[in-house]
Amino acid sequence: MLSFNQLLWLFCSLAFILLSQCTNAKNLKSSCNTCKQIADNFSKGLDRTKKQNFGGGNTAWEERALSKYETSGTIEADFWLFPLPSPPLLSEIRLVEILENLCDSSSFDCNHMVEEHEDLFETWWFKRQNKHPDLYKWFCVDTIKVCCSTGTFGPDCNACVAGSERPCHGNGVCDGDGTRGGNGRCNCDHGYKGEFCLDCMDGYFNEIRNDTFSLCTECHTSCKTCTGLTNEDCEKCKTGWGEDDEGTCLDVNECLNDPPLCKEDQYCLNTDGSFSCKGCDKVCSGCTGAGPDKCQGCAPGYQDTEGTCTDVNECEQTDAVCTAENQECVNNKGSYICICASRYEEQEGVCVKIPEPEENEAETVKRPEEHEDL
Repeated sequence: MLSFNQLLWLFCSLAFILLSQCTNAKNLKSSCNTCKQIADNFSKGLDRTKKQNFGGGNTAWEERALSKYETSGTIEADFWLFPLPSPPLLSEIRLVEILENLCDSSSFDCNHMVEEHEDLFETWWFKRQNKHPDLYKWFCVDTIKVCCSTGTFGPDCNACVAGSERPCHGNGVCDGDGTRGGNGRCNCDHGYKGEFCLDCMDGYFNEIRNDTFSLCTECHTSCKTCTGLTNEDCEKCKTGWGEDDEGTCLDVNECLNDPPLCKEDQYCLNTDGSFSCKGCDKVCSGCTGAGPDKCQGCAPGYQDTEGTCTDVNECEQTDAVCTAENQECVNNKGSYICICASRYEEQEGVCVKIPEPEENEAETVKRPEEHEDL
């Protein structure tokens, strides 16, 4: 029997191996993504520099005679045939221009890959692009081997599940597709499941199905599982739906439940397959729906007026509600307040008159003393 220390060492070793594998897979995928970006930017660079002149000698002649860049084995100039440089030797300036713009200055991985393999770009540019026009395949897949062709994965670029032509039968994504990482298993699209993404998830049915093709179509919203598009094709109803005598899934109206599912100050709103509880209007004491005309009773301070709860103006009632001396009534929604009348203020719960301001004595205007002219 293994000791505790031996078990701990074994566990740590397994954890380290698994972590290393995960890290390696991420690094492989990252390297491929970097290479793809480089190849894509190189293609953009080719397009960007297509109409620019590059060369140190007779650039105008080079532009005219070479048709900008390599096209055929010979050129004709002034009725003489000249062999076409293969590829144009003077286009090195164009290559440098493209290479300098492949990566953002902040992208370490990109710049490092370009610097590490700069000689390969020169080899492809001058010697390989005729036979291998696809830089991505030549550079990323076949030469530095950080990527695989579409539909393949892993160190040896094995075919994905269901083959490289239509991985996962076109209904999913092959793990590691196009990279040297991954396990080749299918991550199925929504609605599909299974090792080969040919089976349908609950809520979908196979409209078309054979050994190599599957089309999963969404069921009616009432169906958990089904064989067709309508609520009559349900094999099993979803929660919130019930089956009638003919086997059709219909909405269950939870608002008819007894006892009620909502609180006394709420009303029930039925929805397809569900329900929700909404707050009653503040003028209501219980309600059956939204608004003051759906009240079962009126809240204090409100009264029923032709089926709608409206505010009671307590200040207009026969019996006064503000009975203290020098008070006035002010109505508000559902209630009222008593305030002191004009020119009165509340002091210790009593409305007392505000003293009138005393008249200011007339100011005496003091004239400056008159002085005789000296």
